[in-house]
Amino acid sequence: MSETGEEWQVARRRKGAARKTKSLQVSSTCSQEELDLGKTVKRIRDTVSELRCEEFWQGWKAAGSAALSKPPENRDTEGPADQLGSSKDGKLCQQLECVCYGLGSFSSCVSARFQLAMLLLLLDAGQIPLKDCSVYDPAFSSGERAVLRELGLTVLTENEEGKRLVTKPTLFYLMHCGKALYNNLLWKNWSVQCLPLMILIGNGFNGMMDRTVGREFQRDYSYIAQAVSVCEERRLPCPSRLIDVFSDTAVITFPIGSLNRLPQSTWAEPPEPQYQHCSDLEIIQRETQS
Repeated sequence: MSETGEEWQVARRRKGAARKTKSLQVSSTCSQEELDLGKTVKRIRDTVSELRCEEFWQGWKAAGSAALSKPPENRDTEGPADQLGSSKDGKLCQQLECVCYGLGSFSSCVSARFQLAMLLLLLDAGQIPLKDCSVYDPAFSSGERAVLRELGLTVLTENEEGKRLVTKPTLFYLMHCGKALYNNLLWKNWSVQCLPLMILIGNGFNGMMDRTVGREFQRDYSYIAQAVSVCEERRLPCPSRLIDVFSDTAVITFPIGSLNRLPQSTWAEPPEPQYQHCSDLEIIQRETQS
C-alpha cells in the first residue's frame, strides 16, 4: 500500500522483453466535469511526498545536480555539484527552462502520476519556477490540463512533435516517449551551439539502439544514432517495484568537447526526419490542414 492510499502493483516485464512506450491512444474520458480538481491535485502532491522519502530520489537528485549545475561550456568536465541549479562557487547558473512531453494521462495512470510527481521534485530541487516548465501531451483531457495549470505549470496548446529550438539551457523531461520525438528534438537543435544547451531526462540512447534493428535505427532515427557516440549518459536508479515507471532512464548531456571532434560536415543542412518507412511511429503527429 502506498502512502497515497492506493494499492497497486507494477507488472514485471519478462526477461529480455523490450520496454514499451506509452499508449498513443488519445482518450476522451476523464473530462473536466468528471475530474475532481482538488482531489487530483492532492493525490499528486501526496505522491510527491512519497517519492521524496524514497532512497532512489537522492540518486536522481545527485545525477541531476551534476548536469544542471554546469554551464554548457563546462559540461565536458567532471566534478560534483552541491545543489541543483548552483555552480560549485555557490552562484546560480543561467536560469533553466523545462519542457515535458508525453507524460500521459496522469489522472487514470499510476505510472504517469508518479512521473509527474518526479518532475515536480526535479523542478523544486533545480530551482526552476513552475511557470517556466511547459508540458504537452495530446492525451491530456481538459480536466488534466486544468490540474496542471492549478499546479502552476504552463500547458502548451500546440503539438510541437518535439521540434523545439532551444535558445537557453533547457531541461527536457521525456519519460518513455517514442524514438521519433527524441529524434525530432535532436534534429531541430542539430548544431554545436544548441545541443550543449539541452539536458535530457528520459530513455537512454544506447538502450534505444540495442532494441532496434541496426539498419532501421540508422535509417529512421539517424540523429539519435549519431548522438550515441557524442552524448554522455548517466543512468538513474530505479527500485524494482517501480520498474515500469522509471526503468531505463538516464540524464543525457552533450559535452562540447565531444561535439567538436565530429567533422564539420556532420552539421551541414541536416534534413528533417520523414519516417516514411515507420509503420509504428510511437508518437502522435500534428494534424495537417487539408
